[in-house]
Amino acid sequence: MDLSAIKMVVTDMDGTLLNSRHEVSPLFFELYKELRKKEILFVAASGRQYNSIADKLSQIANEIIIIAENGGLAIHNDQELISTPLDSISKNSILSILEKIEGVHPVLCGKHNAYILGESPRFINTLKEYYTKYSIIEDLQKFDNEEVMKIAVYHYGGSEKHIYPSVKHLEGKLKVKVSGENWVDLSHINAHKGFALQKIQEQHGIGPEETLVFGDYNNDLEMLALAKYSFAMANSHPNVLKSANYTTLSNDDFGVERILKKLIKDKN
Repeated sequence: MDLSAIKMVVTDMDGTLLNSRHEVSPLFFELYKELRKKEILFVAASGRQYNSIADKLSQIANEIIIIAENGGLAIHNDQELISTPLDSISKNSILSILEKIEGVHPVLCGKHNAYILGESPRFINTLKEYYTKYSIIEDLQKFDNEEVMKIAVYHYGGSEKHIYPSVKHLEGKLKVKVSGENWVDLSHINAHKGFALQKIQEQHGIGPEETLVFGDYNNDLEMLALAKYSFAMANSHPNVLKSANYTTLSNDDFGVERILKKLIKDKN
């Protein structure tokens, strides 16, 4: 495997670049300096809100492209590149379905703030890891203060068992993604990481053979399909392990950093 043609590196955050403690390694930031010297574009792509991603990568946030909200929003140096919001009719239709599911915690995701009901102190504590800015409101259906990029739904018992079966029928009209062990994201049909990444590839004239992508969960599948050098983490969902062209070590074993070292070596 020769990575010398790579011009862009794209990585998911949770389960991929972040370890199981939700940390970015100091080694990554050292490797990033080498990527920048070699004029390799770096993209962080996550289901997290923009502010949360920027906080995790604060040392380099103004230099890189950030794809947030599963592809609904992309920003580079405070300039909005892509915005694909959810319309209000779809928003309220989704919320009506979620109201019938016991134990779910919906989050309305705006561009820079998240909105929740605040009925569960436990969930608020969980939310803080993924959403650095949030507000508690009384009624999600009546909310119209800003565009909603997606609805993220959390269930402590697991997303594939307790959330996905109730919203699966929306696929085709909306993008329905099991984005983590406890999360399902619902958004505009074009609000996914693949749509955002393809636009960025086109803007920079970079093809699949010049793109390296890392991912671990189902919300990464579309962007993995846009790269010749697509890597599944060892801890990935079975769908990702099946779809990616290559595998690397787990997020706790520096799987991303291992491949970045090889990329830098191949570029010398």
